[in-house]
Amino acid sequence: MARYYDVHPDNPQPRIVRQVVDLIRDDGLIAYPTDSCFAFGCRLGNRDGLDRIREIRRLDERHHFTLVCRDFAQLGQFVHVSNSVFRLVKASTPGSYTFILPATKEVPRRMLHPRKRTVGVRVPAHTVAQALLAELGEPLVSSTLLLPGEDEPLTEGWEIKERLDHLLDAVVDAGECGKEPTTVIDLSEAEPEILRRGAGDTSRFE
Repeated sequence: MARYYDVHPDNPQPRIVRQVVDLIRDDGLIAYPTDSCFAFGCRLGNRDGLDRIREIRRLDERHHFTLVCRDFAQLGQFVHVSNSVFRLVKASTPGSYTFILPATKEVPRRMLHPRKRTVGVRVPAHTVAQALLAELGEPLVSSTLLLPGEDEPLTEGWEIKERLDHLLDAVVDAGECGKEPTTVIDLSEAEPEILRRGAGDTSRFE
């Protein structure tokens, strides 16, 4: 059964944050809130966590997982960012955007797009997500909490706990965080390509 953590949305309790991060370090898989919607999350080296996300969401090998980073500096350790891309990404972080970029050697191969060798990265503007990332000290491997055959992500912590109780190790609930996923922008080629229109404004990429 998944543990259920009720976290204050503006002042996350440090004791609870530490408990959740300890679980992540023990290769746990969590559901946690972001500035766009709930997401699955596990630590970077958690191979089983990736497989569990793939199984729950029925994802194939071409799915772009996302490294959710604390800040722009951390993001830069895991993707190659040219000068022109730097300005675009910097102007959009933190925020409800996922950027597809060429990965550095810091990213495990099993996370990469098999052909393009790219990975998704983002910096969330959400207090609880930021508290978890600060305590963890590394990115969270994440994927939108969107179940197979459903058009919208789950938005209520209690419902996530109820439906995925035996598939997750913890649910972090800080109240409703919206149901619109991030806007996904592929910046791995010469021109930006909008792969998904979501919570982030796309005007600067068009």
